[in-house]
Amino acid sequence: MHGNRTEREMTASARLLDVARIVVGEHADRDVLSRALSERLRTAPPHIARQLRLATSLLDHPIANLVVARRFARLSRDPAAATMLERWLTSRIALARSVGHGVRRFVLSTYYAQPEPQAALGVLPPLHSRAPQVAWEGALRGVQRDDEPVARSVDGGLADSRRRLRREASQVRSASTWTGTHYFRADVVVIGSGAGGAVAAARLAEAGRDVILLERGRAVQASDFSEREHEIGADLFADRGLRTTDDQAFTLLQGAALGGGTTVNWMLMLRTPDHVLQEWADEHGTEGMTAGDLGKVFDRVEGETHATVVPDDAHNPPNRMLIAGARALGWHVESARINARGCVRAGTCSLGCRYRAKQSALEVYLPRAIAAAARVISDAAVERIVVTARDTGRGKPPQKRVHARAQSGAELLVDAAVVVLAAGAVETPLILQRSGLGGGGVGRFLRLHPTTSVLTRMPNETYPLAGVPQTSVCAEFARKSNGYGYWIECPALTPGLAAAAASGFGAEHFARMKQLSHLAPLIALVRDGVDKAASNGGVTLGRDGVPRIRYKLASGDAQHVRESIAACARIALAGGAVEVMTLHSRPIVARTDADIPAILSASVAANDVTLFSAHVNGTCRIGRDASNAGVMPNGERFGVRGLYVVDGSILPTAPGVNPQETIYALSTVLTERMIEENKV
Repeated sequence: MHGNRTEREMTASARLLDVARIVVGEHADRDVLSRALSERLRTAPPHIARQLRLATSLLDHPIANLVVARRFARLSRDPAAATMLERWLTSRIALARSVGHGVRRFVLSTYYAQPEPQAALGVLPPLHSRAPQVAWEGALRGVQRDDEPVARSVDGGLADSRRRLRREASQVRSASTWTGTHYFRADVVVIGSGAGGAVAAARLAEAGRDVILLERGRAVQASDFSEREHEIGADLFADRGLRTTDDQAFTLLQGAALGGGTTVNWMLMLRTPDHVLQEWADEHGTEGMTAGDLGKVFDRVEGETHATVVPDDAHNPPNRMLIAGARALGWHVESARINARGCVRAGTCSLGCRYRAKQSALEVYLPRAIAAAARVISDAAVERIVVTARDTGRGKPPQKRVHARAQSGAELLVDAAVVVLAAGAVETPLILQRSGLGGGGVGRFLRLHPTTSVLTRMPNETYPLAGVPQTSVCAEFARKSNGYGYWIECPALTPGLAAAAASGFGAEHFARMKQLSHLAPLIALVRDGVDKAASNGGVTLGRDGVPRIRYKLASGDAQHVRESIAACARIALAGGAVEVMTLHSRPIVARTDADIPAILSASVAANDVTLFSAHVNGTCRIGRDASNAGVMPNGERFGVRGLYVVDGSILPTAPGVNPQETIYALSTVLTERMIEENKV
């Protein structure tokens, strides 16, 4: 059996390589492609590797091709392979598009993360290995100001940042090599080390509580961040960068190493809009979280994370285009506030910050927790939470035992009366469901901030891989429909991410990638939920133990997606773009405003356009009613005293802004309420 399975896997891998050559094109280095695909398949979560092999088999099956591509032939062997693949990608059969795009994005993101194709595109080596080569990278020239997020020096060099990169003995214990069973006891167990969990651990430990924090991801520090996509990228993201909704329509970019999403995000710090906080209070019963309540909390979080406005001379060309275009249209645009200190504008924020400039949970709250005697254990995946004592309803909450497992197979058992769950809006409901503590709103009301992009070609070099990302925000349409709408930002790019997002395959796709140094990307993010009657998605545990992530755009949100793409195109053209290309399967190219109406009528159905989200929230939302909420207004799970949730899953609706600061603030409020009320 084992031998047969290995033989089948080898056959599937060979088939994938044949199909991949069609996806990438004849210019691809076969050895590099083969090596990269084999390694990524080997390290992918088993259920995703199985799905990819199955999808490739379908793409290469004669009967499937007869149905979808109208040819009874194997894709990998047919002279008309390009036409056949195009029919898969644009088919009116939703499953066919899902299969085609799932394989296409996997192949392109894998291949273009490698150093050889990046060199062919003119991608510069990591900044730490060379001197700055474009004006929008490296330290700014001038006198350093304490209230700025960027580094300034008279020589514009990286000496100060390099001195900050010191290899320090890690104070985080890794369970990756442990064996046997390990027992621990604490006052509180915190599960997850992102914005919610790290803040909770720090506040609780500093209040004198004995805290153990369990993180399923890898322990990382500055020296691990090589700025090379193929070396570090997959280690930092959930499912090794391959997490998607079940239909492949949305790529979900969730952080999965120590520090969670704060380690890989693009540093934007935005306060939850006042009208959103009021909506939460009126409709969901949040307590102590109105704009008036949270003002001082936001001030405090911003001070702790050095969240400051980016100076005008720090914008890279894509952000300058966004600002110029919005202003030319008379739309509201402003410089952003980011959590950075001494940023050298390397542009590799999504691969972690080698320079320790990003003031993430990894740099701010986890060190504070450790300094206050919290014990942090990485590589420890929590399987379930068991209530081990009868709840009398009086005094302290009943004891609980957290069961976790290391990749080595070692078992970790942690006893505590209080558990603070902050594993993210996918893992948090799954842990509750595995623990028999689901039901009600657990796993329901998934909110994503549906996001897409346009790639704009500029007349001059933009080199969008360098510079600080997201240094500007256009929120002209953020409240377009009853407090719901969309906003526009300028993302960071890595070649693998850009390749997966860009439309097409083969020679046509390679030609687009060759224009990389003259591109300026914009992203449009939608506050989903304008159709309040529609629950857009959910996270459940399949019978096979595999997570199921479902999400469907409601009609009002789909209209906002279309409008947001058109708005990006208008900004780009007003900002000097030569042409704008959407990410539809058949991309729409706009060169003048007369081309924009075509965008407004284009389909945004699943896999008709590239969609993604780095903001995954709402699967355990705060509320008054246990039938449709996950936790009570104090963050406590209905019916389980001493079990709290403090991550993005508790957000009652999509916040309508990048959620990092919102989660920091809500975790602060709920954690300090536990302490003040002597709940822990």
